[in-house]
Amino acid sequence: MYKETEKIKPEIQRAIDFFQKELLKIRTGQASPSLVEDVLVEAFNQKMTLKQLGSISCPDRRQIVIQPWDRSYLGPMEKALQKSNVGANPVVDKDVIRIILPQLTEEYRKTLLKLLSEKAEQTRQIIRRWRDEAWKEIQESVRGGQLRDDDKFKGKDELQKIVDESSKKIEGMMKKKEQEILS
Repeated sequence: MYKETEKIKPEIQRAIDFFQKELLKIRTGQASPSLVEDVLVEAFNQKMTLKQLGSISCPDRRQIVIQPWDRSYLGPMEKALQKSNVGANPVVDKDVIRIILPQLTEEYRKTLLKLLSEKAEQTRQIIRRWRDEAWKEIQESVRGGQLRDDDKFKGKDELQKIVDESSKKIEGMMKKKEQEILS
């Protein structure tokens, strides 16, 4: 193992983890707290996430219920949810906010699939950037005399192996999400 390849592994893993979190925010036919938990709410002159201001549950497949810790959060929460792109309007029902997710239309499914592809490509670009940076470091090590030419090509192969493994992970996550969107 080369230090250059070891150095990029955590960065690539962070990119994959970020991609996985972004996938949770893409709506499918099923309700999930992750669709709304990071919505920013203006409360008491500061921005806080929805999950900091109340509990979020999904009593059935197409419904999200948000129970604020304090009733005074209801108005700001409702406004923030209306501004967000959840795909449904929030309804205040006594002390809770209910969001009933409509069935996905074919057009909206296509939009979600396009968004999914864009996020996957962004993640791949980040991984390629890290690969290129590590490759430059390997080349500089050869010029500086720390590595031999043979080691340079072994390092390049190792970098490509890491990138290929990452791409397989991204593809697997993408296919799974595509199936959720289409079903």
